Amino acid sequence: MQTRRNWPWLALIIIAGIGTVGFIDRIVVNVLVEPVKTEFHLTDLQVSLMAWAFALLQIGVGLVIARLAERFRRLTLISLGTVLWSIATALCGYAGSWAQLLVARMGVGLGEAIGLPSNQSVIADYFPASKRGLALSVLLLSPPVGAFIGFVGGGWIAQNVGWRETFLIAAIPGLLLGFAAWFFVGEPQRGQHDPQASDQVPPISAVFKRLFALPSARNMVIGSALAAMLGFGLNFFFASLMVREFGTGLAEAGLYAGLIASLPAALSVVASGWLGDRLGSRNPAAYALIPAFCMLVGGPFYAFAIWQRELPVLLALVCVATVLNFGYLGVTFAAIQNLMHPRMRATCSAILNGVYGVAGGLGPSLLGWMSDRLSLTHGPARGLAMAMAITGLAYLWASAHYFLAARRLPRDMEAVQQNPG
Repeated sequence: MQTRRNWPWLALIIIAGIGTVGFIDRIVVNVLVEPVKTEFHLTDLQVSLMAWAFALLQIGVGLVIARLAERFRRLTLISLGTVLWSIATALCGYAGSWAQLLVARMGVGLGEAIGLPSNQSVIADYFPASKRGLALSVLLLSPPVGAFIGFVGGGWIAQNVGWRETFLIAAIPGLLLGFAAWFFVGEPQRGQHDPQASDQVPPISAVFKRLFALPSARNMVIGSALAAMLGFGLNFFFASLMVREFGTGLAEAGLYAGLIASLPAALSVVASGWLGDRLGSRNPAAYALIPAFCMLVGGPFYAFAIWQRELPVLLALVCVATVLNFGYLGVTFAAIQNLMHPRMRATCSAILNGVYGVAGGLGPSLLGWMSDRLSLTHGPARGLAMAMAITGLAYLWASAHYFLAARRLPRDMEAVQQNPG
């Protein structure tokens, strides 16, 4: 008989909540670009360093923590990391200089490196492979829901109270959820839905081999990293475009950015995960073909949408493009987790978090650099819009990798099922 602590959906809700808070603490800086830039007298490229500061410690430490998570209780790491990054988020509000703010953002990245790599591993052990597409898609609602709260709530607080107070308030939910995970979520039995896998922890070289030697996994990693890089860059500067191009206030810009980054993306993540499970049971290639076709259409559509000069038209078109361009999240993680040994999954998540951490820093920096260059001749508003349009077109590159992944995914899945260890 299941206890309350071992209910899969209770675990999913709390862990998805932790992921959401993590994304709030990550995304809230996006709506604070303009006030932070003004206070510390920064360029677009300089202010984008907040994204790199977040990712710097997350990349290296996350992999070390993940190796521990393959052997020890994962919920302890999740709880500890959540509390730690929440404290670091609060410290961002006390930063007295640009350097201090960057150090505090590094603390947030450190906490997430401890708390997040185990999330997908835990959920994968709570749900069988046939239901992981939907379960991991629910878990990956964290980015769009976190984006909505971070943009809308952060924008309103920043405009009406102050950007420093925004960080302080954003820290509270993480503290509560960190304790909730400790008291209410049980540690699931590893591999309980993968009975053919051994209990031995494979070496880290085996994880890298599966991720980068299997053609399907390799191309999905590259494609999703590109999509993440582009998405982080576009989201980082979307509120700023509203302020520069249309003269909106921070609260209004945060509302638009939050709605665009949340509701369409949430619909896309869940729908693609559900569709992937339905079609993937007959043809595993569907897990790669769904995002491939979505980004093939969504990338150029975003480039066209962001160039519009009328705000309602721009918002409506970007909304449609967002539905398409976020279709990769749930199905990608489900497919990659299904390719992993049960005691590879935390390490796999940490490797991917590191890859996406680099993407999360590189995307805003490249877009900020392009914006600075184009603004010299086209002005701050048009220069930023042009840089975002170019970024949107790059989704075609990500789409190509998913088409390549689809060609090999059925064979790779069959090979892994025959040799799960």
